[in-house]
Amino acid sequence: MNLLLLSNSTQHGRGYLEHAVDTVAGFLPANARLAFVPYALADHDAYTAKVRGALEGAGIDVRGVHEGGDPLAQLASADAVFIGGGNSFRLLSALYRTGLRDAVIKAVRDGLPYMGASAGTNMAAPTLRTTNDMPIVQPPSFETLGLVPFQINPHYLDPDPASTHKGETREERLTEFLEENDVPVLGLREGSWLRVAGERATVEGGRPARLFRRGGTPRELEVGTDVSELLYSKPRFDASS
Repeated sequence: MNLLLLSNSTQHGRGYLEHAVDTVAGFLPANARLAFVPYALADHDAYTAKVRGALEGAGIDVRGVHEGGDPLAQLASADAVFIGGGNSFRLLSALYRTGLRDAVIKAVRDGLPYMGASAGTNMAAPTLRTTNDMPIVQPPSFETLGLVPFQINPHYLDPDPASTHKGETREERLTEFLEENDVPVLGLREGSWLRVAGERATVEGGRPARLFRRGGTPRELEVGTDVSELLYSKPRFDASS
């Protein structure tokens, strides 16, 4: 499988995908026709135009899957697929409704390069259970694409010891998840991403990642760390007993 899973599409002080555009251009085939899935946001046309504007300088032809009225045909004619960020629940609901969920799974397993950012990176995991988003709609299931056998938490935030906010930290929420489920969770900080090429997975980008396992201490993963063992995870959900 050929995956590029970005924590975020917009870095503070920089334009859309600007922090990762060289990586994106290197990941995609030359002069690629890219099928963009904009369903995580409400305005599909504006979202597609933003992605098109960010990538046109790299020679990438961006086509929104909603353009032309047949998302499956747009996917079938593409050289790669990019699922963008926004609300993960709205996105997953649309993937089910359009039939794209099953179509993307098959296409990527057959070799189509897959790029995700934020909610699109959430989609690569087995389930939606480690998203940060509010459930603004109810998808038919929490089952996502399952392109990797472990969970991902994009936009991972470290606890701020100086904060007076008394809500749960991200680490506490992921710990609660692991009390009920036995599956690794990769926390991708802003500016980081996961690259999967065949049987090799590597932490890349500008910041380290953080790996959570049930019953263990979270582990820092420096940029360049090989995490290929995660590709052989055997997830167990609803495993509290």
